[in-house]
Amino acid sequence: ADPWLLPNTPAHVAQTTSAPDAPAPTPLPRPGEPVAQMRARLVYQARKRGTLESDLLLSTFAQERLGAMSEDELREFDKLMDEPDWDIYYWATGKKTPPERWADSRVLDQLREHVRNEGKVVRRMPDLS
Repeated sequence: ADPWLLPNTPAHVAQTTSAPDAPAPTPLPRPGEPVAQMRARLVYQARKRGTLESDLLLSTFAQERLGAMSEDELREFDKLMDEPDWDIYYWATGKKTPPERWADSRVLDQLREHVRNEGKVVRRMPDLS
């Protein structure tokens, strides 16, 4: 059997997502981080995730939406970025139901809307500047 399962297959979904009752990741403390610095850090972190699928979804989302986000939304996005890549990917694409802590997330709803790409926009990885 191939040890490298293809994304979006049932076996990959089952193998790569966290248990629904898994505790939330502990974020790194960043006391006093200015909003502009947080926004810049999140743009970079969205681009450099570790899986190409997550990089593409999150970096294009960050490029389109982070500039207009409030500080509270940025903090919520920051917490989302602490979650495992494949969990975020499958929650955003609707392959898995997110845990209760993300049930009412406005940012995750925005990410899902972005992923649906109802305007059929051709997206590519944004350049790092």
